[in-house]
Amino acid sequence: MLYIVKLSVNGSQCEIAVDAGETLAETLRNKFGFTSVKRGCCVGECGACSVLIDGVAMNSCIYLTTWAEGKEITTVEGLKSGENALHPVQKAFIEKAAIQCGFCTPGLIMTAVEIVGSGRHYPRDELRRLISGHLCRCTGYENIINAIESIVSREEGKKTV
Repeated sequence: MLYIVKLSVNGSQCEIAVDAGETLAETLRNKFGFTSVKRGCCVGECGACSVLIDGVAMNSCIYLTTWAEGKEITTVEGLKSGENALHPVQKAFIEKAAIQCGFCTPGLIMTAVEIVGSGRHYPRDELRRLISGHLCRCTGYENIINAIESIVSREEGKKTV
């Protein structure tokens, strides 16, 4: 059975026909062409498919598209600020060498965007817990934590000035 779903994807209002059991990851990749949404485990354990749903990082492989009715969905492609400008979190990942093969990177970036957007300062142990839903086999997580810490510190500095 097909359903018509109205949602916002990367700031654009959309209306799309989807099957009842179609996941948001399938819709974003196959119908919208957003390749940052990776299909890893398909059971919500690796985090490669993470997107922001109303500002909260979620595994889109276990989130049905029909549940996204009326919601704001953001993928890495929607993080651009201006003409091809990288988001501060993306810049921090590059500066701190927090990427290697890149498969898990988009999902980690989306979780980091949520963390930074919270406006809270998290100790290193808490940052580890917050990204624990992501599986990365390349970096060992140290540079990822360094990147998130650096951008949280930068954002805090902007508030106090």
